[in-house]
Amino acid sequence: MKKNKIGNLYLWLVFIVLYVPIFYLITYSFNSGKYMHGWKGFSLIHYGQLWADTRMIEIVVDTLIIAFLSSVLATIIGTFGALWINFAKSQLTKNILLNFNSILLVSPDVIIGASFLIFFTAIGLSLGFLSVLLSHIAFSIPIVVLMVLPRLQEMPVTLTEAAEDLGANFWQVLNKVTLPYISSGIMAGFFMALTYSLDDFAVTFFVTGNGFSTLSVEIYSRARQGISLEINALSAIMFIVSLVLVFIYYFISRNGNRKRTPGLEATK
Repeated sequence: MKKNKIGNLYLWLVFIVLYVPIFYLITYSFNSGKYMHGWKGFSLIHYGQLWADTRMIEIVVDTLIIAFLSSVLATIIGTFGALWINFAKSQLTKNILLNFNSILLVSPDVIIGASFLIFFTAIGLSLGFLSVLLSHIAFSIPIVVLMVLPRLQEMPVTLTEAAEDLGANFWQVLNKVTLPYISSGIMAGFFMALTYSLDDFAVTFFVTGNGFSTLSVEIYSRARQGISLEINALSAIMFIVSLVLVFIYYFISRNGNRKRTPGLEATK
């Protein structure tokens, strides 16, 4: 009982340390003053300034486009990568593929960003939209693989065997049985990749060029010139967007677990 109380206290302390700075930042986005010290009264003036900042709006749109495109492409590639790993006949092959998949996850972001920068420079690719898009696809693929692969491993073999016994070919089994079963993992991988793309700074910082920027890099650049409460307003909006994505991911995962339970019970 005492251990549970200590564990709960520790958990609450962690949440406080993580969320108090965020809520402090959000609170001052409604401050009528210009700085994050001295409350001058409630106002939405900084949200109005944010809306009037055309450069920032363009950067937000570019960031969302990069996040959406990279997540879609990474989800497609990552899903087929997970299928390849799962259906590999040799355990050695599976282990090698999983280790290669884990490289981008365990490597420091600075190393990954520098590697992409060197690679793009070597092949003569100018830094900008395309370089950022390719980088985000690359570091999002392992995330999708790790979200989809457990769903594949949970899928009863009897489902595919039954479909094959009924005369379905490989593509029919994939389209009618496998993909619907792992759809929750695919969607979870998509939303995780979307979140990672929106939040990434270190890798993006290395591969952005003149004339193109993403939200994280722009916020960093502006923060070096002095804290503006317009950034607070933008951060508040992005925090809400992140919460929405988390809730969507939660409901997709919960519904996926409910759908898989009857099938798993039937095989026991």
